[in-house]
Amino acid sequence: MPKPILLSDRTKPSALWGPGILLVLLFVASIFIIGETVMASGKLSIDQWAFELAGQTPQWVTSAMLSVTKAGSVLWLTVLSVMTLLYLLFLSPFSRYLGLFFAINMIGVSGITKLLKISYMRERPDQTQYTGDSSSFPSGHTSGAVAFYGFLIYLISISHLSNGIKWTVNVVLTIFMLAIGLSRVFGSIHFFTDVLAGFAIGFTWLMICIAAIEWTLKNKRQSQESSNEPNVQA
Repeated sequence: MPKPILLSDRTKPSALWGPGILLVLLFVASIFIIGETVMASGKLSIDQWAFELAGQTPQWVTSAMLSVTKAGSVLWLTVLSVMTLLYLLFLSPFSRYLGLFFAINMIGVSGITKLLKISYMRERPDQTQYTGDSSSFPSGHTSGAVAFYGFLIYLISISHLSNGIKWTVNVVLTIFMLAIGLSRVFGSIHFFTDVLAGFAIGFTWLMICIAAIEWTLKNKRQSQESSNEPNVQA
């Protein structure tokens, strides 16, 4: 059974985890900074600028973006998440811990996003095409897309695929993930600051889950290697 090539196996821990922890702290801080700024100032100039920029794009771009946004919907991500979970638990050659942490990743990001929506209760843009009743801040489509597609990028990164395939697929997934977030500005479904917060939430929680995976699998591997060592008699 092939073992995943963990990210922590490829570099010194300080070179990987130091910047990772710093990024997580920066993103956590940015969530609350954006949230407090939004609630204190109401409508921000950057949000209006983003709406004006989106409004200047050709109609086909708007239509394409509104189609892309469906890939971050609750229904779509739920179906894909169930399929991915079943694969990781029953078909994947890798550790079942990946399936466990994938479930934690998706359930966790959904819970965090809902709690923040309830906490901030930001109204949707005045010209919104959204017909639901959830608050605007943060963007759930964005946080969910980052958590899901970001996890796929991680799975591909630790797989045994060639580097060329890894780079190609991961670049496409990254562009797709960013497009889902930015698509929320089209149709005035979300403010741009809602999307920024969604990116920060999704990335932060994803990094925490990946760190937990790496720590768990590395310790599990070390424990197995220790138990397989022959006992040396004095």
